[in-house]
Amino acid sequence: MSLGKDIKILKTVPREKAFYFFTSIGNYTGLSASSLKEFMEKINEVNVKSLEFHLHRNDFEKWINEVLEDQELAAEMRKLQKFNLVGENLRNQIYVTVSRRLKRLTSQL
Repeated sequence: MSLGKDIKILKTVPREKAFYFFTSIGNYTGLSASSLKEFMEKINEVNVKSLEFHLHRNDFEKWINEVLEDQELAAEMRKLQKFNLVGENLRNQIYVTVSRRLKRLTSQL
C-alpha cells in the first residue's frame, strides 16, 4: 500500500461523514468519531451495547471501508463478527484491532 493511501486513512473527516454511535435505532449515545484515532478512543467510552449493535449491522465495516477507505481494517472488522463476542470481550477485541491498525499506519509516516 502506498504512503499516500495510508495518510488518507488517518484523515479527519467532516462531521457529516463522522461515525455516530447508537445503542439501537434512534438512540444516539451523544458520541461520534471523525477519524480512526478518535474512533479508537470512543470505543472505550461508548456503552458496550452500542458496539454490539453496530458490529452486527456491519456499520463499523461500512464506515471504515467507505469513509476512511481502509479495506484492510474493514476486513478485520468483518472477521470479528464471526466470534460472536459480547460485552467487554467485544470492546477489548475491537480496541485491540483498531489500535494495532493505527499503530501500523502511523509507524509508516
